[in-house]
Amino acid sequence: MSVEKINTLVIGAGQAGIAMSEHLSLMDVPHVVLERSRIAERWRSERWDSLVANGPAWHDRFPSMKFDNISPEAFPPKERMAKYFEDYAAMLKAPIRTGVEVLQVERLVARPGFKVTTSEGVIEAANVVAATGPFQKPTFPQIVPQSAKVQQLHSSLYKNPGQLADGAVLVVGAGASGSQIAEELQRAGKRVYLSVGEHYRPPRSYRGRDYCWWLGALGLWDEVKIRPKKEHVAFAVSGYEGGKTVDFRRLAHSGITLVGLTKAWNDGVVEFQEGLAKNIADGDQAYFDVLREADAYIEQNGLPFPPEPEAWNLLEDPECIKNPILQLDLEQAGITSIIWATGFKFDFSWLKVNAFDDKGMPFHKRGISAESGIYFVGLPNLVNRASSFIYGVWHDAKYIADHIVLQNAYMAYDKV
Repeated sequence: MSVEKINTLVIGAGQAGIAMSEHLSLMDVPHVVLERSRIAERWRSERWDSLVANGPAWHDRFPSMKFDNISPEAFPPKERMAKYFEDYAAMLKAPIRTGVEVLQVERLVARPGFKVTTSEGVIEAANVVAATGPFQKPTFPQIVPQSAKVQQLHSSLYKNPGQLADGAVLVVGAGASGSQIAEELQRAGKRVYLSVGEHYRPPRSYRGRDYCWWLGALGLWDEVKIRPKKEHVAFAVSGYEGGKTVDFRRLAHSGITLVGLTKAWNDGVVEFQEGLAKNIADGDQAYFDVLREADAYIEQNGLPFPPEPEAWNLLEDPECIKNPILQLDLEQAGITSIIWATGFKFDFSWLKVNAFDDKGMPFHKRGISAESGIYFVGLPNLVNRASSFIYGVWHDAKYIADHIVLQNAYMAYDKV
């Protein structure tokens, strides 16, 4: 039985895989993209119904194609994002094969390249690009036992309020997902508790420019100014309802009860860490830092952006911040559902190569792994802050494609 051979195999047909295909095509690198489901599947089926892009349409796209039939300032809904990538792949005539799952990648013996075992047979590739993105496997702390009399869902399985049982809801995690889901549930008439830990809370916009614009103008996408930062801190920004700053005080005044970081379960009682007020204050500090930097940039460059003094005002602390709840009896509170908006972890169990550190994390520099011929694209902080975003992944893919071309030239070198 013959084995298919290809120079470069890209695994995943989301934003990272499509960007990779574009640059490989431009550099005349023979390649195939394998996708176990459909193009941009996570946008289609692994997010809630009302999800929109976190950035406006003028920004959350690739350079070669704009959105049509949507305002550049709008935040495209998830179905429109999936269609954008599907249309983009069609424009490229990208060699994507859907419905093909990669089961294992291993290095060939005594010759260059890799054996890739798929659901449709074996492919040999000189290079393999893991473009499976940052949202691979839902994860949440095993705090509340599955035997507890409460419905538990990860945010990737939440679709809409009608999916939940009657009763109150505890949403754990206050990043873009948790804050948006909590507000949607509250507006649907649910009693909502929102568990807030450490977070980064920027303004959605300031002085007429969206935060995505400020990230670029202030050099924050590229992290030119190196600043200490904590890992696993929720990023509280959203395009929900046309885009507005995530304001936990506003959510509380609207009827959502804020609680601290969820830490333990004891016979029907959930316990929360102290420090809710500090987490809120730290988020405020990050917010004001952006305003200060933006004001300085405007002054330095003489830009005619209108002042926005109201952006500096904070609402009064609600009672749930002044006197935080440290434990909650779920039955007494009427809580029948918990939504864990606690993010994702990597799953590279199929990649049987020496491309990981002693903690099992991808070991790479700018996506070029420690295993020659293996590449990563689309991961958080692959190069900088932008790397897992639509804006950044396109540029990272260009760099990796260039490296693949260079390595192909080395392999093809013939002194004679």
